[in-house]
Amino acid sequence: MKLRKVTAASAAVLALAVAATACGSSDDDKDSGSSSGGGKKVTIGIKFDQPGLGQKTPQGYSGFDVDVATYVAKKLGYSENQIEWKESKSADRETMLQRGDVDFIAATYSITPEREQKVDFAGPYLLAHQDVLIRSDDNSIKSPSDLNSKKLCSVTGSTSAQNVKDKLAPKAQLQQYPTYSACLTGVQNGAIDALTTDDSILAGYASQSQYKGKFKLGGFKMTNENYGIGVKKGSDLKAKINTALEAMVSDGSWQKAVDKNFGPANYKNEPAPKIGDVKS
Repeated sequence: MKLRKVTAASAAVLALAVAATACGSSDDDKDSGSSSGGGKKVTIGIKFDQPGLGQKTPQGYSGFDVDVATYVAKKLGYSENQIEWKESKSADRETMLQRGDVDFIAATYSITPEREQKVDFAGPYLLAHQDVLIRSDDNSIKSPSDLNSKKLCSVTGSTSAQNVKDKLAPKAQLQQYPTYSACLTGVQNGAIDALTTDDSILAGYASQSQYKGKFKLGGFKMTNENYGIGVKKGSDLKAKINTALEAMVSDGSWQKAVDKNFGPANYKNEPAPKIGDVKS
């Protein structure tokens, strides 16, 4: 009889201990930003197919956007192994933020008035420009007007090549390929004279080991592309990310990321933009 009482009492204490532990675990799981683990994650949207910016490789994820996002996540309190990377294609970015599929997006995401109606932006963290990529031995294209009668390539559905043809070089022979890589191969073998899109994207491709020394940027700065980090409308993450971006510039990490990802293409980057300074 006495044994049964002790056993029952012990069972009651054990049950209370388990309940307390479970309650504590639940509270911990709700916390965010701890770098000590505990299963907490931050989900970040990036491009998976843009060398130098956001690329998924067998070794992991690499690129300038990845470096920026990783730095920001660390300042928010997350270690690298707490980051979940999610592919954010251009057409899906606003929807992913609105649905809460990601916490924030760093994916060559230009800040525009139309997009600001749907999402908020921290930054900008990079000022890019539309430019052209040509063979390093091609000295015939020194200005946008020299693209007249040249074969100009961009990806199918892109506005970049059409922008040049409509405004700067109306006689350019516009070629549309399914991928930037296909355009680049065309430039390399002479089937295409120039590839056009953001200079940061062009520098990323040209920086790949198999292309080093084979291409150069025109340096034309045909448009301003203010890359921002997208967050859900009204999110308090915007202010926190802005603080992180300012720290990245001030401690030199921003310039190191630029040099590492774009340096091999001799990319003449703009200075780090001031937070909220969106160039039209």
